Amino acid sequence: MKGFTKTVEDFNCAHCGAVVRGNGYTNYCPHCLWSRHVDENPGDRAATCGGMMRPISVAPDGVRFVITHRCEICGKTKRQRTADDDDMDAIIKLSRNEDFLYGK
Repeated sequence: MKGFTKTVEDFNCAHCGAVVRGNGYTNYCPHCLWSRHVDENPGDRAATCGGMMRPISVAPDGVRFVITHRCEICGKTKRQRTADDDDMDAIIKLSRNEDFLYGK
C-alpha cells in the first residue's frame, strides 16, 4: 500500500455508535460497515474532510470481499478488504444494496 501507516486505535462508530477495537488495519465499523474520511494514505489521518464514508458496494476478492466506500461530503471513493470479524449479515445486505443506499 502506498504510504501505509499502521495506526492502532479504538473508536466509537459515528454512524451506529458501536465501540470498535482497532488492530492497526481497522478503518471502518465491522458492525454497520461505515467509515470516516480521515486518511489520504491508509493510516496517516491526514484528510481534512472528515465526512462519513457510506458503504456503496461489495465484491468478492478470493476468500474475502472488498467494500467500496464513498464520502458523503467530497465524493472520494476508497476500497477496503473485509476482516474476519465483520458482520456477514451487513455484508450480505450491502451486496443486495438493501438499506445502505437509503441511509437506513
